Amino acid sequence: MARAALSPGAVVDLALGIIDEDGPEGLTLAAVAARAGVATPSLYKHVRNLAELRVSVSARVLGDLADQVGEAVLGRSADEAVRALMTAWRRYVQRWPHRYQAVVQSPEPRTAEAGERLVAVVTAALRAYGLADSAAVHAVRCLRAAVHGFSVLEAQGGFGLPENVDESYDLLIRTLIAGLREPRA
Repeated sequence: MARAALSPGAVVDLALGIIDEDGPEGLTLAAVAARAGVATPSLYKHVRNLAELRVSVSARVLGDLADQVGEAVLGRSADEAVRALMTAWRRYVQRWPHRYQAVVQSPEPRTAEAGERLVAVVTAALRAYGLADSAAVHAVRCLRAAVHGFSVLEAQGGFGLPENVDESYDLLIRTLIAGLREPRA
């Protein structure tokens, strides 16, 4: 990439390429500069430091995930929406395990918008279950924990038993849906 083509977005693109190949631990400003064909100080016009670049990468990944999950649930509701959402989220992690691993899990102002979009998609997918207020928050947390936990374990090779992992995930989806259908006290 020529120096003139550098921008904050182009720097994030380069960082994602490095993360895809070497994992999040391979991301350094020197690696990005080398890939861009520039000296490391040239990056400081576009990012302040590595921490800022990591947050920008995280915001991009969360935004991409929100887009893909949002497309998956479009026009669906209730059980069908939950299944589509959980399937799309898992597929994203399967396709981009290192990118997903690079997401900053602590709240950051720059990741807030993308994170809020993702939560809004999940909340909309759950709307048909009649959840409101704190019940909706609890359901969003449970769904996120289920899909995130399963997907991360799978990406890290955490399922070593011979049973089919897709069948396990289907059971997780059905279990979560059954819980969402349960009447609330």
